[in-house]
Amino acid sequence: MPLALLALAVGAFGIGTTEFVMMGLLPDVADDLNISIPSAGHLVSAYALGVVIGAPLLAAVTARMSRRTVLIGLMGLFVVGNALSALAPDNGWLLAARFLSGLPHGAFFGVGAVVATNMVAPERKARSVSLMFLGLTVANVLGVPAATLMGQNLGWRATFLGVSAIGLAAIAALAFLIPRDHEHATAQGLRGELAALRSLPVWLSLGTTVAGFGALFAAYSYITPMLTDAAGYADASVTLLLALFGVGATAGNLLGGRLADHSLRGTLFGGLTSLVAVLALFPLLMRTELTAAVAVILLGMAAFATGSPLQLMVMEKASSAPSLASSANQAAFNLANAGGAWIGGLALAAGFGVTSPALAGVALAVLGLAVASLAHAVDRRRAPAAGRERIVASHVPQEAEAVHH
Repeated sequence: MPLALLALAVGAFGIGTTEFVMMGLLPDVADDLNISIPSAGHLVSAYALGVVIGAPLLAAVTARMSRRTVLIGLMGLFVVGNALSALAPDNGWLLAARFLSGLPHGAFFGVGAVVATNMVAPERKARSVSLMFLGLTVANVLGVPAATLMGQNLGWRATFLGVSAIGLAAIAALAFLIPRDHEHATAQGLRGELAALRSLPVWLSLGTTVAGFGALFAAYSYITPMLTDAAGYADASVTLLLALFGVGATAGNLLGGRLADHSLRGTLFGGLTSLVAVLALFPLLMRTELTAAVAVILLGMAAFATGSPLQLMVMEKASSAPSLASSANQAAFNLANAGGAWIGGLALAAGFGVTSPALAGVALAVLGLAVASLAHAVDRRRAPAAGRERIVASHVPQEAEAVHH
C-alpha cells in the first residue's frame, strides 16, 4: 500500500478526534461559557450540520481543482475552524466555529477516498479506503480519550489547539506524500459531478448508508445508559468501554476492507446481517458486565465492516464523477447519526426500556438490507441491457465498414 495513505489517515485521525471529543467536553464548555448542558449539546449538532452542508457543496465547488490541492485546502479550513473554536469568546462564536470545522469533513473523506483508490490496483481499492478510515476509528481508541483528558486538565480550549496541531501535521503529510500526478484537475468538472447524482443506483447506495449507519447510532447514542442502568457498570468505566467500541470499529473496518476486495456486495450484506444479529441480542447481552463489553466490541465490528464497501459502492455507481457522490456518502453518514439518534430516542421516550434503542436499530438495519437488496435487483436488471448495448455498439463499425466496401 502507498505511503501516501498515511497522510489521509492522519487527516482522518484529526477529523475523527474533533468530531467525537465534544461529547466528553460538554460539561467543561457549559461551565466555562455559563450555558446549560442542552445548549452546549447544540455544538454537536452545529458540527454535524456543517458536515451535511459542506460535503456536497465543497466537493461541487472544487470539482475542477486538483484533488491534491483540494485535500490540502480542506485540511487548512479544518485547522482554521478548530483554532477559532479555541479562541471563541462566547457560545455564539463557538457554534459558528464548530459549523466551520464540520464543513471540510465530508469532502475530505469523499475526495480522499477517490485519491486512495486511484493509487492502488483494482483488487486493493476497498483496503485502501479502509486504511484511510483507519484514522477515524483509531481516533475513537486514542485521539478522543487523550483529547478529553487534555481538556479536563488544561481546559477545553487546549483540546482544540491540539487538534489544530494534528491538522497542521496532516497538511505537511499531504504535501509531501500525495503523488504529484494528483495535481491535475479532473476533466468532468461540476456538470459531470452533478450528473452522477441523477443515478438511481447512487441514491440507493446512499439510502443504504443512511439506514445501515442509522441502525448503529440508534443504539450507540444511548450506549451509556445501557451500560450503567442495564449492565451495572459504574459511570467511570464508560470511557474505557467506549474505547473498546473503537477497537471493534477498527477491527471491523480493516476486515471489511479486506473482504470487500473479494466480494463487495457479499461483504455489505454480511455486515448488515451481522448488525441485525448483534442489535437483536443487545437486550440479552446487556444483562452482565462481561457480555455487555462483548456487545460493545461486536457493535463496532459489525457496523464498520460496512463502511468501506458502502463508500466504494457509491464511487463505483458514479464512476465517471466519483468525488461528489463519495462526499455525499459522508453527508449520508451524518444524516444517519442524527436520524438514528432521534429514532432511538423515540423508543426510549415511549417507555420500551433502556435497551429499546437497540431494537429500533434492528428495524433500521433490516431497512438497510432491503434497500441494498433493491439496489442489487436494479443492477441485475440493468446489466443485460448494458450488455446488449455493448454488443450492438461493437457491431456498428463492422456493418458500416461493409457498407463502405
